[in-house]
Amino acid sequence: MAEGEGAFRPLDASLNKNGFSHGPFVYPAEMRMAPQETRTYFVTAVTSERRSIFQVTATTELLRQTIFDYRSQGRFLLHAFVIMPDHFHGLITPAPDVSLEKAMQFIKGGFSFRLKSKLNVWMRSFNESQIMTKEKFTQCVLYIEENPVRRGLVSTPQAYSFSSAARGPFDPMPLHLQN
Repeated sequence: MAEGEGAFRPLDASLNKNGFSHGPFVYPAEMRMAPQETRTYFVTAVTSERRSIFQVTATTELLRQTIFDYRSQGRFLLHAFVIMPDHFHGLITPAPDVSLEKAMQFIKGGFSFRLKSKLNVWMRSFNESQIMTKEKFTQCVLYIEENPVRRGLVSTPQAYSFSSAARGPFDPMPLHLQN
């Protein structure tokens, strides 16, 4: 590598006093979003300190209703979900004008607001995996719906009432994954 390439560049006049380039970069004021064809995600959010707050049916129902309310407002498509005692999994496609982070803020923040707990409800952030193929989509639906069986909570996915397996079909697989 020639001098001036890569991470080891000599300081020069194009850099500010901290060594960072003033750069030709102009960032738009609005967040740019990925094309809708790449916006289906497997998401997981975990409760603070992994407390089993969803062992209480009323609390679980409140999260389910929060998710369904934002889905009915068109904030995201809900392909599959499960609410476990200390976390939830979802397979979602945010609306074209909603970032994944905003969709998760609707779910986690909306639930926390409705719960009115004095304790922290969620761990910070969430985990996500982008779904790019029909096979991965199908694997995620199975993983989500079989989670209560793997945990020994029920013997069949359909027997767990806080899951898409028990609630019938949800939003279908996005068209871009069906090819």
